[in-house]
Amino acid sequence: MEPAGYVQQYAPVLGSLAWSSLVAALPLLVLFVLLGGLRVRAWLASLIALVVALVVAVVVYGMPVGQAALSGTEGAAFGFFPILWIVINALWIYRMTVRSGHFDVLRRSFGSVSPDQRVQAVIIAFSFGALLEALAGFGAPVAICTIMLIGVGFKPLKAAVVALVANTAPVAFGAIAVPITTLAQVTNLPEDALGAVVGRQTPVLAVFVPFVLVALVDGARGLRDTWPVALTGGLTFGLAQFAVSNYLSVPLTDIIAALVSAGAVVLLVRARTGASSATPVAVPAGGGGDPTPGAGTTTGGAGPDGPGGHPDVGHDDHAHDSRRDVVLAYMPYVIIIVLFSVQQIPPITKALSAVTEKFRWPGLDVRSPSGAQASSTTFTFNWLAAAGTILLIAGILTAVVLAVRPGDALRAYGETLSELRSAIATVMLVLALAYVMNLSGQTITIGQWLAATGGFFAVLSPVLGWLGTAVTGSDTSSNSLFGALQVAAAQKSGLDPVLLASANSSGGVLGKMISPQNLAIAAAAVGMAGREGEIFRRVLLWSVVFLAGMCVLVYLQSTPVLGWMLPG
Repeated sequence: MEPAGYVQQYAPVLGSLAWSSLVAALPLLVLFVLLGGLRVRAWLASLIALVVALVVAVVVYGMPVGQAALSGTEGAAFGFFPILWIVINALWIYRMTVRSGHFDVLRRSFGSVSPDQRVQAVIIAFSFGALLEALAGFGAPVAICTIMLIGVGFKPLKAAVVALVANTAPVAFGAIAVPITTLAQVTNLPEDALGAVVGRQTPVLAVFVPFVLVALVDGARGLRDTWPVALTGGLTFGLAQFAVSNYLSVPLTDIIAALVSAGAVVLLVRARTGASSATPVAVPAGGGGDPTPGAGTTTGGAGPDGPGGHPDVGHDDHAHDSRRDVVLAYMPYVIIIVLFSVQQIPPITKALSAVTEKFRWPGLDVRSPSGAQASSTTFTFNWLAAAGTILLIAGILTAVVLAVRPGDALRAYGETLSELRSAIATVMLVLALAYVMNLSGQTITIGQWLAATGGFFAVLSPVLGWLGTAVTGSDTSSNSLFGALQVAAAQKSGLDPVLLASANSSGGVLGKMISPQNLAIAAAAVGMAGREGEIFRRVLLWSVVFLAGMCVLVYLQSTPVLGWMLPG
């Protein structure tokens, strides 16, 4: 028998949004206390928080048990497809490059630019990570860049922290700008207008991120010695992100910005190297020792005491790779870029989307107080057009190009699934949590309470996006959760709907580094499963600091002080 339907309510506790918001926030509070305070494993913390959300939904909001359970199952399914479908196939490609030896070649190619880890943090974690975010997103940049940083000599914990902090500025335009297109769908605002405003917010963030990465690697000395590299990487990325998103193509924003940033840094480093014959400075562990022993797949990296006895000094394997090997090492990423570019051709896009299936989740019947069916009850199964499927095709082509035998490719896929099992559980549980909170009305309760602050909501607007991404691990999901609410709050407060909707996405990028599933992915990548809380405490401060800056920026953009930054 089909479970009874449910009509959402937003103020179930004494008819008060404030008291209701306090109760609605309990699952999130439980999640973050367990994860950051009690050091509980991410999947277990997510499971407990999900149980709390289900109890709040049923007991406080009056949601039928069947509807609450179905909401969770839809969220878990969405967590696997399309999100984990992207991550699994992206990491499968990476694992095949390891098996074939080409990951070592790629690592040495990056390392040959400079043996200085401060420079490597900018090139690998920021610029190359941005390219991976542009192509795949959803955790792939964190996983791949973390392991690549270990490969050039970083300790596991520091590699994870650097990769997570770097995965910020590109996120709003990640996965071929899926967060922006999703935001446009849920708000009925023009995609180009949203992309243009986000392209006038996240570039400001991009300028500062490389400086933080350098400081994480080598503290104040790193900032003194490497500020030109940090400034070049961040400024060129930000300018390219602004120009492409506003005047060229929203989907191509991060691809072009990443390539421009990487190229500019390489040229600067080459110029500085040519102008000086000094031996590169050994870079000690910035910010103190790292208690984590070598973990994860180092793919032939240096031992724990690299050249000069410093555990975090950049190194060179002294291998001489042929030009053919170097070209082959870059081929998987060339294949990915070509396939995603081809996918943007209108006739091909139409053909791939022709087999997409959209259906209401079986048995799930959730309506707003006005009687409209909740949009998130509809599940989209775009199995052929999905980014994960494109990556699967890219993986098959990569196996052919790198001469990986079919048996080895299949074994690599199985190993990838096994390695990610904890992260898979975490992602599915957190998305189940998000869907229960969203469909029961808990997230809308919190949002409406914040919207009641009037014009001051411009300050809080990025916080909603940050909260949504922190919970779901996805700027896309955050935009789905809060995009329409941002527009309603803007209209109620007399603010610009495009500005606040964009602020949701821009604020959301700062929640990615503390989201449980991204922490789980980073921990799994470096062999630190179960220590997600340790990584969480290392990145939380930067997430909050950047968020505060974004809140100030958005507020000033809502006033004449910085209103001139917005499109006319």
